[in-house]
Amino acid sequence: MSLRLQIDILTLFPKIFSGPLTESIVGRAVKKGLVKITLYNLRDFTKNKHKVCDDKPYGGGPGMVMKPEPIFEAVEKIKKSKAKNKKLKIVLLTPQGEKLNQRLAEKFSRCRHLVLICGHYEGIDERVRKHLATDEISIGDYVTTGGELPAMIFIDSMVRLIPSVLGNKNSSLLESFQGALLDYPQYTRPAVFRNMEVPKELLNGNHAVILKWRHEQALKRTKNKRPDLLKRRIRNE
Repeated sequence: MSLRLQIDILTLFPKIFSGPLTESIVGRAVKKGLVKITLYNLRDFTKNKHKVCDDKPYGGGPGMVMKPEPIFEAVEKIKKSKAKNKKLKIVLLTPQGEKLNQRLAEKFSRCRHLVLICGHYEGIDERVRKHLATDEISIGDYVTTGGELPAMIFIDSMVRLIPSVLGNKNSSLLESFQGALLDYPQYTRPAVFRNMEVPKELLNGNHAVILKWRHEQALKRTKNKRPDLLKRRIRNE
């Protein structure tokens, strides 16, 4: 299989990624050769003896700010060492970015080369945001210790949408948010467990009945849990 997506990750803590990027769906995508993920330790791009990547903020204030030099140096090395790609996306993981959703995951899953910048401490020097990043992504309206966990979530949401990554090509088409609805309830064997029964509509083998039941349940669940999605769906119809 041919390479579909190259992901380069710039981070101060590369060991954090060892599990999520080597197991499950992402790990299988890497083993299949569909995705290649390279970790870059930003400390390797410093020019000071102690490999310091942060400094006090101008104007005062608490905490430390990540310096621009190592980040610019790392991106420039990636651009020189990899085949030139005019569509290279440099993504900054930040609470100030566009909120990640299924539409964005689909958009980025079609990219060929992504560089992800993981912030830390009080943030990253603004010159990285203004003059280097092409995109900014947030995973929600809350703050994490650094950009590493958001990067993992971002990667997982994209990689599963790349053709041939999932075992069944229809799997990603039937998941929550794909059709502006939450997923319908799922059941498996046994048909009766501790007096809790699987809905009879799923047991008769009638595909038309099953599809009707699943659609009704998806609508019901979305109405109860995420009515905002239904309103958005109605506006788009």
